Amino acid sequence: MDETGDANKRGKEGSFRAIFIVMLVSLTIAAFWNSFPVIKNSVSGILNPTAGSLLSWNLLGGMTFLVLLLSIFMTLVQKYTTDQKTMREMKEEQKRLQQEMKKFAPGSKEHSDLGMQSMKMMGPMLKLGMRPIIYTAIPIILLFRWFADYFAIVDFKFWIFNWFWFYLLGSIIFSSILRKILKVV
Repeated sequence: MDETGDANKRGKEGSFRAIFIVMLVSLTIAAFWNSFPVIKNSVSGILNPTAGSLLSWNLLGGMTFLVLLLSIFMTLVQKYTTDQKTMREMKEEQKRLQQEMKKFAPGSKEHSDLGMQSMKMMGPMLKLGMRPIIYTAIPIILLFRWFADYFAIVDFKFWIFNWFWFYLLGSIIFSSILRKILKVV
């Protein structure tokens, strides 16, 4: 692989340090949401006329549309910030190891060796898969804090689900469909 390819691959591998920093900043924002009005007011100034208007127009339709938009955003970030080829290869290797392990009795030396090989792949796979958090954690935390404030005033119930569970289940459904369509590992 040439120098440019190596640099690109290193850029897509991710870093636990960067993820840790972004998560720390995200949690700080969430913790000080009410303490520093500039954060809350800035986010509200952006989201009230956009997402707030959409939710005011039609609560269920607006929330569904927002969940779809966020799912598209998260899926595209996942696709373009991870090394999809490497992830696909690692997942195929994991499947191969699992198939090999089935051939041996649990506790046998061969079974244990294959299990150790499989475990060694978990760290790099986790590192690759966590990279999108660097780009999405802060916007998602800000949006969820805004949602919490918005739905403290506006009651949202869909069947037995409040806004959080509606978002969670909707994003799982939309993300699953989008990942298949866009061939995201």
